[in-house]
Amino acid sequence: MSDASVSDAPVSGAPVSGAPVSGAPVAFKGAPADVPTGGPDGAPDGEKAVMPLMGHLRELRTRLVRAAIALAITTAISFIFTKQVIEFLIVPMGDTLPQALKPTEVIGNYMKVALLCGVILAMPFIVYQIARFVAPGMTAKEKRYMLFLVPGATICFVTGAAFAYFIMMPAAIPFLLGFLSDIIEQQWAIGEYLSFITSLLFWIGVAFELPLFVYFLAKLGIVNAQMLSKNRKYAIVIIAVLAAVITPTVDPLNMMLVMGPLIILYELGVLLAKIA
Repeated sequence: MSDASVSDAPVSGAPVSGAPVSGAPVAFKGAPADVPTGGPDGAPDGEKAVMPLMGHLRELRTRLVRAAIALAITTAISFIFTKQVIEFLIVPMGDTLPQALKPTEVIGNYMKVALLCGVILAMPFIVYQIARFVAPGMTAKEKRYMLFLVPGATICFVTGAAFAYFIMMPAAIPFLLGFLSDIIEQQWAIGEYLSFITSLLFWIGVAFELPLFVYFLAKLGIVNAQMLSKNRKYAIVIIAVLAAVITPTVDPLNMMLVMGPLIILYELGVLLAKIA
């Protein structure tokens, strides 16, 4: 065989004549027709490659580590003003001071309050890490909802906690301290009192997020204004039960202090459902 005939013969695996030399996938002679020629992960052109399970786990670990580091930093900072926070929380007790019944009760509750303050301070960063983790699986519309959900939920929660502290506590604590005070001396343990007041602030704050919750359910098509209006009487019964559970006292006045705003918030949720 002559040299010319060898040089003119097509080499197996060489590019087909006329195929682009660079910058685009190249088809080879003898290659299966169903071999994907898309992106580097083998996904078809125009589609995202799916992250494998281990990739998700590594991403989750990274987000959790960052959130834990932020919580540790904010908790350490909180030790600077934890005493002032405790003083703020016991203001509704007036001149009555809580009691410590165990040798380590004071320092234990001091650590709990510092951790609670650290969680509050770190919450924006923690929510940001959660949002970054779930964002790749969300549509553009859902991401826009998230931009309003996080600050809106924060504002509603803070408003509810402020309502509980500045309106409910001044009415509830004196009532509890004065109940049967002529025959029983009230001496509250610091641990019980802090658990009681922080739980109350938390649940009232959560309750104030009801309109925002209803709005997003309406956006997702799960509920609508007509449904909420039709079942208003059942909602009022549920609100009354919740108010009885949340209210720290058994008197109707304090129960109405909780029930009234919850009904107003429900009606606000109905209005937002009409807008959604």
